[in-house]
Amino acid sequence: MPSHRSLRMAKAIREVVATAILFEVADPRVRSVTVLGVEVSGDLRHAKVQVSVMGAEAEQQRALEGLNRAAGFLQSRVAARLQTRFTPILSFTLDDSVKKSIELGRLIDEAIASDRRGGSSPNDSTSTAPAATETAARGPTGEEADLENS
Repeated sequence: MPSHRSLRMAKAIREVVATAILFEVADPRVRSVTVLGVEVSGDLRHAKVQVSVMGAEAEQQRALEGLNRAAGFLQSRVAARLQTRFTPILSFTLDDSVKKSIELGRLIDEAIASDRRGGSSPNDSTSTAPAATETAARGPTGEEADLENS
């Protein structure tokens, strides 16, 4: 479990890096970048910055290259804010959780739409109905009988 100090440092690094990317980084490759989180190592010397980049895979790779080129500049901004003996070395990683959540939302919307159309697949007809009738035919289990008798 991360210490309170490392959590505070991670929060400060995230704020500084996000602000610097938005307002100070002039690299045209670094656009549509969102800083999602920061993980700081136990010795507080390394920080992994998770970013999300909207766009195609090629655009994401270009943005990551731009961030890695700007890492020294961003690290100097972090050093000015943290004022610690050692400034964490920044490394950037792409986080595809946003892309996965969008895909999951699309799949849920498709499932809801197919249910509303009444389109059930052949596998759905043998779902839980037989299990329910088997339980009713056998009678209540021990726990269910205890609940009925009390």
